[in-house]
Amino acid sequence: MRALVAAVIANALMRAFPVSSLRAELLKQTALLCGAILFVWLLSLTSGLDLSAGFF
Repeated sequence: MRALVAAVIANALMRAFPVSSLRAELLKQTALLCGAILFVWLLSLTSGLDLSAGFF
């Protein structure tokens, strides 16, 4: 049953966002940018924090 539901969702997404869709590319680039910003923000939070093995 789960495989059928996953296939239906995948097919709906494939129809909504074709491979050459500009919207899909924009969403992908936006997600990558947000991920990079989050990564840099997390790195800045740990600046000066002792993350050695003795800390844990």
